[in-house]
Amino acid sequence: MTSNTFSPGPTPDSVKAADGSIHTVPAGWTLLPPGDAGLTRRVKAAGEFWSVQEKKGRRTFSKGIWAPAETIAQIQADLAAERATPAYAKKQAAAAARREQEQSTYVDDFLTAVLSYLDFHPTHEQIAHQMAQAITAHATPVGSGTVARTKRIPLEQRAEAAVIAWMRHQTTAYDEMVIPRVKGKRREVRRMLARRSKELLNEYRSAATPPTDCPLHRALAEWEADGLK
Repeated sequence: MTSNTFSPGPTPDSVKAADGSIHTVPAGWTLLPPGDAGLTRRVKAAGEFWSVQEKKGRRTFSKGIWAPAETIAQIQADLAAERATPAYAKKQAAAAARREQEQSTYVDDFLTAVLSYLDFHPTHEQIAHQMAQAITAHATPVGSGTVARTKRIPLEQRAEAAVIAWMRHQTTAYDEMVIPRVKGKRREVRRMLARRSKELLNEYRSAATPPTDCPLHRALAEWEADGLK
């Protein structure tokens, strides 16, 4: 084996390599579940291990790492003692405060980017702010898994993608559509709905008055109602 990254095997004590071969976990090894990044890093640095990942759609999920049980137990004990010290608690508090500040700054920057993309006519300024706040509240929470959390594309592109995604779910019938399980069909539907969403946005970029039954008005009214509950 040239790689230590596998997918789950057919039995609890086996893994599958990229070439399809099945390997039994070495005797004396145990599976360390994901969730404690610090512990996982130290176990990986301590010696041999097998990483187990499972792909679902376009996303890959960690299922943990296999490593010698004695190694895991020793590192767990050492880490527990370290985490019980006042110095560690102080370090964690400082890190949490830094993350909170970074998140607050990002939320503000993202809201500004959404407003810039919307670019509504001054006549519709209030609607623009309501919409930007709704999209930002949905897209920016840590761990939300939305496009706003990715760093692979510039902030301006994240804002545009978040607007279109929010409109797809809030101003179209996408969630109720029965889309054939044909390769490329869902992407085709999304592109079609994106065009409609952009056409709707263009109405608000002019001084024109959208109809009272505008789906954007309805979506924002529901968002405000939910916020008052």
